[in-house]
Amino acid sequence: MNVVALSDTHAPARWRSCPPRVAEHLRTADVILHAGDVCVRAVLDELAAYAPVHVVKGNNDGPDVVAPETLELTLEGLRIGMIHDSGPAKGRLARLRRRFPEAALVVFGHSHIPLDESGDGLRIFNPGSPTDRRRQPHGTLGLLTVQDGVLTRAEIVPVT
Repeated sequence: MNVVALSDTHAPARWRSCPPRVAEHLRTADVILHAGDVCVRAVLDELAAYAPVHVVKGNNDGPDVVAPETLELTLEGLRIGMIHDSGPAKGRLARLRRRFPEAALVVFGHSHIPLDESGDGLRIFNPGSPTDRRRQPHGTLGLLTVQDGVLTRAEIVPVT
């Protein structure tokens, strides 16, 4: 299963329509995970034209973005947790392990800083932002591959 992970698209200020380099990856997605700060429902509708979308609410999401604060799902046998704001960097891995005790992977956003870290049987993954790179060298998204309950690929890809 090919998964595209996104966060912090910040429409319409940063995302007026799907950027071409993002669309290239979405065309091969079986599912899309969006870790919040979509900001407007139209982005989710646009993403859903590519693949099913799972989303959590971000701190900048408007009232038309109906999403839970956290989400737990299973894709191809892999347990995944999602949250927008994972809190401070210090203690993040342990805090997310407590919040999602059954998860093998937690996808989050908020900081716009890409991160792929593992420990205590948990992998935490922030795809960064494809449209608002802040102090990062590139806008980014995440590519995940799940096969038979195992995360076989986790890659942060520059798209700007």
